[in-house]
Order: sequence, then structure tokens, then C-alpha cells
Amino acid sequence: MPKKVKGKKKSKIRKATAKKPAKKKVAAKKKKAVKKVAKKKVAKKKTSKKKTAKKSIKIKAAPKKQVLRKPTMVKPGPQPTGIPSVEEPAANEEALGAITHYYSHLSVAVVQMNKGTLRAGDTIHIKGHTTNFTQTVESMEFEHQHIEQASAGQSFGMKVKDHVREHDIVYLVK
Repeated sequence: MPKKVKGKKKSKIRKATAKKPAKKKVAAKKKKAVKKVAKKKVAKKKTSKKKTAKKSIKIKAAPKKQVLRKPTMVKPGPQPTGIPSVEEPAANEEALGAITHYYSHLSVAVVQMNKGTLRAGDTIHIKGHTTNFTQTVESMEFEHQHIEQASAGQSFGMKVKDHVREHDIVYLVK
């Protein structure tokens, strides 16, 4: 039995040696195919360089177009007539100052007087973007002391009947 095994091994070796020439032929064919592929790759590289050069030119040209564009200026439209702006008082009003702060839980506005004088009992008109009402001055305080009169350059607290906002204008109604 062992002899047969040896014989089989020899036959396998013989078969392997018989296949070697076939492998050489296959290897020779692969070498030829590799040479052809290498030639094709060289040709493709030349064309690909041209394509990349064209792309880079396009990319460089695009930002120049963006830089050359000038921003368009939007012209303001005509102002509506008949509506006075906040700074323009009516004929019977005089601007005294502006609201600098509002305490909603007390309904008290802090007023910075710019000119003139304001007394208790005077009628004032407070006007802003969303504020527009008239009231009489009932209570004014300066440094937690009740005052009867406030003059230019003075900042004081005043009880108001409606919600006011910062930068609202205080007018004295004559």
C-alpha cells in the first residue's frame, strides 16, 4: 500500500511539471497585456492633463466675475405725506425731553428734560413709534422726593397712565 501512495505523489509532481509550460504561456500573454495597458495609460495621462488645465482656467475665471460685480444701491422711496415724524411737534406743542426708562410694575416713566420746565398740572403728550397719548402731570419725583416743577437738564420719575417705551418724546401741550 505505501508504494501506491508514492506513485500517486510522483504522478502529482509530473502533472505539476506538465502544467508549468502552460503557466509560462499565460504569463507571456499577461506581459503583453500589461504593455498594451501601459501604453494606453500614457496616452490617457496626456489627455487628462489637458482637461485639468481647462478646468483650472474656468475656476480662476469664476471669481473674477464675482469681483467685477458692483453692489446695487437701493434708493429710499418717497416718505408718506401727512404723517409727522416723532421729532416734529404739532403747532401747539413743544418738545421737552425723552423717556429713558419705564417701570411697568409702578407705571412710572423716567424722563430726561432737555429744555423748558414742566409743572404738576401741565398737560403733556407722549409720542413714539407705538405710543401716542395725552395726560395731565399728577405726580413727579426726583431722588425719591415729590417735586412740583422740573427744569432742563434734570431727570425725574413721573406717573403715567399708559405704557411708554424708551426714546418716546415728551411734548408740553400749550
